[in-house]
Formats: sequence, structure tokens, C-alpha cells
Amino acid sequence: MTSNTNIPPANEHSRSGGVPPPLLPESKPKSGAMRLLLAILLTLFLGLFLADAIVSLADDSLILLFNLHLFAGFRAMVCLFAMLMAIVVYGLMGLTPMIPKRWFLPLTLFYPASQMAVVPFLIYFLGRLHQVSWGFSCVQIILGLGILYWIQGGFKSRWPLVARDQLAGRRFSWWNLSVFGLVNVFGLLPAIIIYLFLCTAVAVDHFSDGFMALRPGGLTVQVRRYVRNDGKTIQLFPMSHVADAGFYQKIAQTFPTNSIILMEGVTDKKNLLTNGISYKRMAKFLGLTEQKVTFGPGRGKMVRADVDVDQFSTNTIDFLNLVMLFHAQGVTAGNVLMLMQYSPPPHFEEQFYDDLLRKRNQHLMEGIQSHLSQTANIMVPWGVAHMPGISQGIQASGFHLAETREYTVIRFGFSRLARWIGPVSRVAE
Repeated sequence: MTSNTNIPPANEHSRSGGVPPPLLPESKPKSGAMRLLLAILLTLFLGLFLADAIVSLADDSLILLFNLHLFAGFRAMVCLFAMLMAIVVYGLMGLTPMIPKRWFLPLTLFYPASQMAVVPFLIYFLGRLHQVSWGFSCVQIILGLGILYWIQGGFKSRWPLVARDQLAGRRFSWWNLSVFGLVNVFGLLPAIIIYLFLCTAVAVDHFSDGFMALRPGGLTVQVRRYVRNDGKTIQLFPMSHVADAGFYQKIAQTFPTNSIILMEGVTDKKNLLTNGISYKRMAKFLGLTEQKVTFGPGRGKMVRADVDVDQFSTNTIDFLNLVMLFHAQGVTAGNVLMLMQYSPPPHFEEQFYDDLLRKRNQHLMEGIQSHLSQTANIMVPWGVAHMPGISQGIQASGFHLAETREYTVIRFGFSRLARWIGPVSRVAE
């Protein structure tokens, strides 16, 4: 049988579209270069994170075992670069959903989290910071290696450590940016502020032995009355160099007329201090009043019970002269330069603490013992830092705690905050 159907040539079918044209190689997506660059960036960050962990662990181990600080400078440099990379990667996670947050969010948050986690150890275990640092270095290594194993599905030798196909396809998402911003502004930032406030409150209570407390409404102090079996009474009034004027007035009104008030205040008979000890500038800056200007007990007999500057060591006097420059002249480039160039001698901290606290507390205790035979009521309005040592001293001499009262030193509020922001903004200008 003969068919009348004409079969066109193959080239005619091709021209007419009956046969599909040959497939051409697919072009690479435009985002390929960006994904490769981002994969290299994440690889560098992960490498720096692990390098920082290894160097930190080696440095802490040498310090603990042999008291050697061989890697201190190198450790600081590596840590600085790693933290800068963490900031960059954290910011990029808000701009692009390509970065896997399940892997890199723990790495970027490790640095601020570890810094905040160390605060309680600074409060309660200040003498064991090297052991604490060694522990955090171990945690950093475990975290870094764990993320690396998770990314690669095992420990493999490949470059980059983060493959391009492990990154998400979308380069930008308003939803990702919005959620990231909201979580930071209304979640992470308030949590950090609350945590730091609580840590500060704990530190104030711990180091003042409960004589001072930080509360949401303001800064308070606890006045304590101690009594001996023979009826003698000693009252401790924790003071602040600057405070609300009402605080000083309320304290002064509580002094009995037959009391002896042992006043704080270092004298300088030989003019060893180049600048007088003054907190006028601080009080003006914070919108508060200065103690020596406002506080004046109208009842009772005031007796100066402090030491003279000549009982301090030369190193302490030199440092006080340097610090008082800031109170007298403010923060200037010259003062900051002098402070940066200051190099304290060995064991200076212990010597400074001994001069400013122990010597003065001992001198006060001698004054208390000598005046107990003259009155039944002794008032001690001294700085908060002196209170723990004084309290221990008088309790060791036979007194026991009989009563406590709380006073607000500085009140917090919107009006006070506005007064503080004003000077800060003028300084910034």
C-alpha cells in the first residue's frame, strides 16, 4: 500500500518545531559567587573561633600549671579578630537567610554569653579566675568542634569548611530581617539589661555585706544599730559622697542630742595632695548634692576620727593625686594620657586597700573604744566600703545587731534620668 503522506526532512521538522532543539548547558545562577564568598567568610569565622579556643586553652593551661603568660599578646590578637568576625556574621544573619542560624548563632553568641556568664564568678570566686577562664576555653573548643562535626557530618578535610550547597537559596528576606530585629530589640536586649542589673545588685549586696542595695526604684543603704550588754550603743550609717539632699537631712535628724558623732574625712596637714579631695564635679554631673556640703548634724558632738594623708604610702599618695586631677579638671586628653602612662608598682592593689580601708578602720575602732566611756551613743556616718570591716570589729568587741533601718540614697525615675542624659549629651557635643 502506498501512502500519500509526505515525510519532510529532519531539518524541516527542526525548523517547524516538531523536534525539540538540543539542550544547552545551564548557566550558573547569579548568586553562585555570593554563596561562595559567604561560604569562605563563614569558614574563616569558624577557623578563627577554633584558633581562639585552642590558643586560649594553651595559655590558660600554662598559667595554671607553670604561671607562664607566653601567649597573652597573641591570644588577645586572635580573640579580637574572632570577635570582630562574630559581629560581622551576626549582622549578616539579619540581612540574609542564607546563613544557617542553627550552626552559627551559637558561635556568634558565645562571646557575649561567656563575658556575661563570668560576672558571677567575678563576684564570688575572684581568686579563681584562671580556673574559670580555663573552663570557658574548654567549652569553646567543645562548641567549635561540635559545630564543625555537625556541618561536615564528621571530621573531613575539605575547603571551604562550609559548602555552598549548605547555604539557603534566598539572598534577602524582609521576614528574616524583621524577625531578627524584633528578637534583638524586644528579646535579647531587655534580657541583657535585666541580667546585668541583677548581677550589679548581687555585687553591691555581696561586697557591701548588705549595707547597700540596688533596687529598681533607687540605691538604698541599711543603717544598723548595735547594742552591748551594758547598754552602750553604736549606730553605723553607710554614707555616699554624693546623694539626694533628702538622704543627708533624714540621717542627720536621727542623731540623739547626747551622742558622739565620729566623722569621716582624711586631713592633709602637710599638703601632700596637689588637689583637694572633692566630689563637686561628680555631684553636678549627676544632679546630686555633695556630702560635705549638705550633711551637717545639728545634734550631738562631732569628732573627727579619720587619719592624715601622711600615714599613707608614697605610692598611694601619688595615685590619689593622679585620680584627683579628674575630679578637679575633668576628663581631658592630658589627664587620660597620664593615667594610661601610669604603671603601678608590684602589690600596689594590696597596699592601696590597706591605706584606704584597713588603716582608717583601725584608727576609727581606736576612737570608738576611747569614746565609749564618755557616752552611751556613738554614731558612725562613714562610707559604705568601710562598713563591713567596722561591723566585724564592733561585733568582735561584744556588740550585737539590734535593729536595721533602710534609707534611699539615690532615687531613680524619669526626671532623674533626664537630668543625667542632659550632661551626657553636652559632653558628647
